[in-house]
Amino acid sequence: MKISRREVLAGLGLGSAAAALPLAAGAQNAARSNAATRKIRIACMHFAHETVTFLPYDTTTEDFIYEGSPARGEALLSSSPEGYMGGFVKVAREHANVELVGIESPLGSKKGSGSGWITKEAFEHFTERMIADLKAQGPFDGAYLSLHGAMGVRDVAKPEATLARRVREVIGPKAFIAGTFDPHGNEDDEFLRYANLAFCIKYYPHYDGALQGERAARTLIRCIRGDYKPTTATAKPPIITPSVLQWTGQSPWMDLVQRALVWEARETDVYVSFYYGFAFMDAADAGMTFQVMTNGDPELAKHIADDMAQTAWRLRDELVHGTKVYRHKEGVALAKQAIQKGAVPYVLADHSDRTGAATWLLKEIIDQKLSGCLIGTIADEDAINTLRKKGVKVGDDFDMEIGGKLDVSAGKPVRVVGKVHTVSGGLSRGSSQAGGSQLWVSVKFGDGNVVVISPYLSQIVQPQSFTQLGIDPNTFKGFAIKSRVHFRRGFYDSGYAKTILLVEPDDPFVGTVRLEALNYKYLKLDKFYPYGKNVTYPPKT
Repeated sequence: MKISRREVLAGLGLGSAAAALPLAAGAQNAARSNAATRKIRIACMHFAHETVTFLPYDTTTEDFIYEGSPARGEALLSSSPEGYMGGFVKVAREHANVELVGIESPLGSKKGSGSGWITKEAFEHFTERMIADLKAQGPFDGAYLSLHGAMGVRDVAKPEATLARRVREVIGPKAFIAGTFDPHGNEDDEFLRYANLAFCIKYYPHYDGALQGERAARTLIRCIRGDYKPTTATAKPPIITPSVLQWTGQSPWMDLVQRALVWEARETDVYVSFYYGFAFMDAADAGMTFQVMTNGDPELAKHIADDMAQTAWRLRDELVHGTKVYRHKEGVALAKQAIQKGAVPYVLADHSDRTGAATWLLKEIIDQKLSGCLIGTIADEDAINTLRKKGVKVGDDFDMEIGGKLDVSAGKPVRVVGKVHTVSGGLSRGSSQAGGSQLWVSVKFGDGNVVVISPYLSQIVQPQSFTQLGIDPNTFKGFAIKSRVHFRRGFYDSGYAKTILLVEPDDPFVGTVRLEALNYKYLKLDKFYPYGKNVTYPPKT
């Protein structure tokens, strides 16, 4: 006699309710299987900008339009193979039945990180084109937004959140939205009112952009297929710091990154985003932020966010005062001492130059007769155009004023007399690769010094970048570069530089560590440590 499964369970005293449980589980497994094989479509978009709102010029529509930008389709999906987009695409395409659609998007500004307020017209122009393409190519199960977090748009309070809201209006309430961010973002919980997920780079220099893109893809697909139910919590300790202090290769910044990693290791499906903040964007929501995502556990998200914020508050004094910055005169004098001691090569990192045209350090190098210094770079588009028209060649005599002029922070042009050392295609933006149609010129002057003239601000992040310009970095005693922290990737992590000196001008210009000198309109410094007298965390009620 055949006995039914229901009768066996009844004989064990489990009854009809228990009999239904495995059947329900089976149905759930079948549903998961169907979800895992169902084809899903994800829209991919990019609109990222680190806005220095104290610069005297705006970033316009034309600044985002050049060969290759805007990009859509496969051109967008392949636009940043080692960054957020590259990581996202790689992992998404490892999943079966996932279609990625590259929505028309602007790439970076031609001005790079030396860009002022984005005009409202530019923001609306590109946002409207993105939304139109999103509508035309829909429907979608999800959307991925490759963002920055410190975009400043005139008359638009929170551009990244605004973009998320516009995307949500198109793809509907049931779809999922994920964003990736730079840690120099001024984020709060507004973006997550419209989006579901946010993943932020942890390290400075920024080593893990592709990793955060991978995380975003993996978790977004899990959300769409019902395997991850995002819950988030945000905490903002009232701490504000200039970016040059935020190097994560030393404590206490390293300690906060490590604490975030420990939480992610301890708890399954937890992601901790640590936004250091960007003080050179004048925004009401500036400053440090922690965001935590969990898989359906809001209490855990809040607990971790509070723990991270309170830890940062305990470390606040060292966060603000733990890094030494010299004035240019003292820094150059210390570089000369490094030469005498054999502690070379040295690096003079002029962190505060946000236009690329500043000549303060160049002038000090000339005045103190520093020798064997490779200066990279002085941005001067007019000088480059003049040299192009002259048909500049290696070995030509050189006698020109370079740099300065752009604004008061750039200083006055400095006269350099010497010979043209190299003529090259320059470096592509954001990379160490030769830039082809560009023109960069280096000039040898003084006692073995060379200055590189570029058309725009360039952060040299590794000595090998100079090799791309036809210059052997190993023949110099030291370097004077325009960089906050990114240069440590190539000059410190490799052990290349023996002496590193962070420097800025006597006067507190755009990128200064002396934030009290900046003319903030929206950001209220007295609400942040170390500028407010009665700042507490958690705030007193």
